[in-house]
Amino acid sequence: MLALLARRLALGVLTILVTSVLIFAGTEVLPGDVATAILGRSATPESIESIRKAMGLHDPAPVRYVRWLTNFLQGDLGTSLANGRPIAQQIASRLGNTLFLASVAAAIAVPLSIILGVMAAIRANGLFDRAISVATLVAISFPEFFIAYVLIIIVAVNLGWFPSLASISPVMDLGDRLYVVALPALTLVMVVLAHMMRMTRASVIGVMSSPYIEMAVLKGLPGWRVVVQHALPNALAPIINVVALNLAYLIVGIIVVEVVFVYPGMGQLMVDAVAKRDVPVVQACGLIFAGTYVGLNMIADILAIFSNPRLRRPR
Repeated sequence: MLALLARRLALGVLTILVTSVLIFAGTEVLPGDVATAILGRSATPESIESIRKAMGLHDPAPVRYVRWLTNFLQGDLGTSLANGRPIAQQIASRLGNTLFLASVAAAIAVPLSIILGVMAAIRANGLFDRAISVATLVAISFPEFFIAYVLIIIVAVNLGWFPSLASISPVMDLGDRLYVVALPALTLVMVVLAHMMRMTRASVIGVMSSPYIEMAVLKGLPGWRVVVQHALPNALAPIINVVALNLAYLIVGIIVVEVVFVYPGMGQLMVDAVAKRDVPVVQACGLIFAGTYVGLNMIADILAIFSNPRLRRPR
C-alpha cells in the first residue's frame, strides 16, 4: 500500500518537473526578442542590452531554467516586466478569486451530478434517463464561451437578473460575491455537470449487473435502496476520478470563462500577461496551473486506492 502511494507521488512529482521544462521551453521558443518587445518603439541598443542583462538572457537556457525553478520552489516568483511588481503579490489575490469561483461551481456541480446520475441509473432507459442524457449531451457539445455568451444575452441583458461582468473586490461580503459570480459559476456548472453525471450513471449501471446486486433484487429490496446502499459505494472509484478531473478543469480550464466575464482571476491575469509579453508572469501562472492539475489527479488516484479494496490489497 505504501509502495503504491509512493509510486503515485513520485510519478506526480516527475510529471510536474517535465511540465515545468515544457513551460520554460515553450516561452523560450517564442518568436522575437523579449527585451525588444518590452521596450517597443523606444528601444535602443543600450536599453535592450540593459534589460537582457537584468533578465539574465545572456546565460544558457539550462542555467536560466534551474535558476527559475529553484527560485519558484523557494517562493520567489520573480518580478513582473509590465509593472515591476512582485509576481507573488499579484497572484495571491487572483488565485483566491479563481479558487472562490471554482469552489462555488464545484459546490453546485458535484452533488447535483451525483444525484442526477443516481436517479438516471435507477430509472435507466426511462423517460427521465433519456431526457437527462439528451440535455447533458447538448450541454457538453457547446464550448464554454458559447454558453457564457448565451447566458449573458438571456439572463443578464434580457432578464436583468445578474450582472454580465463579474467584478469583485475584497470589500464585498459573501452575498454580493455570490451574486456577482452567479453567471460564470453557472457556466462552469453546465460545462462539467454532464461529464460527471454520465460517469456516475455509467458506473452505477455497470455495477448493477453484479451477482450481489441480483441477490439484493431477489430479496425484494426497493430499487433506490439497491442503488444507493449497494451499487453506489462500489462505483465510487471511477466517480471520484472523474470528479477530481473536473475539479482540476474548474481551476485550470477557467481561463476562457474569466476572460468572457472579465473576472479578476488567474486566467485573466495570464491572458493579460501573454498580451503584454510578460514572460515571468506567464511562466508562474502556467506552473501553478500545472501543479494544481497534477496535484488533483494525484489526490484522485489516492482516493480511488482507498475507496477500492482491490487496490488497497493488491495480489
